[in-house]
Amino acid sequence: MRRPQEQSGYTSVTAPGLLLGIGFGGMFDGVLLHQVLRWHHLLSSEGCCPVTDVRGLNLNTTADGIFHLFAIVLLLLGVTILWRRTQNRLWSGRQLLGLGLVGWGMFNLVEGVIDHQILGIHHVRTGPDQFLYDVGFLGFGAILVMAGSLFARTTSPRDPTQRTTKA
Repeated sequence: MRRPQEQSGYTSVTAPGLLLGIGFGGMFDGVLLHQVLRWHHLLSSEGCCPVTDVRGLNLNTTADGIFHLFAIVLLLLGVTILWRRTQNRLWSGRQLLGLGLVGWGMFNLVEGVIDHQILGIHHVRTGPDQFLYDVGFLGFGAILVMAGSLFARTTSPRDPTQRTTKA
């Protein structure tokens, strides 16, 4: 039995959209927060691998690289599934974008709760206001999930038999 979305000639982009969003969220976090701003590394808690010595910085750089590879694998997997699922079929770019935002938000929420709060292996930005940065990260993730869900749900695919003409 075909899903309602597939009955209209459109194919589901839920799995690839979420994978692309999670992968993009990981890359955005890794590049911006780990490398550009240098607010934290993957294992930068003082109890585990402080970045104040060469050994700790080496461990964190390696962990960050493995983290980036994992994010790239998710991106490639998302693209592969999208390609295989949608060859010669229509799909909604708006829905894909919305699901990508949901995936990015899910990354922030899971990473923020597990790594920042439960395990404490790092914080968004260590210092006197680290809890506020962590809450902001979680809040941004929640906003991405809500906005992406709304965006993906309000998709109304064009009828593929209708042509649009420019006036």
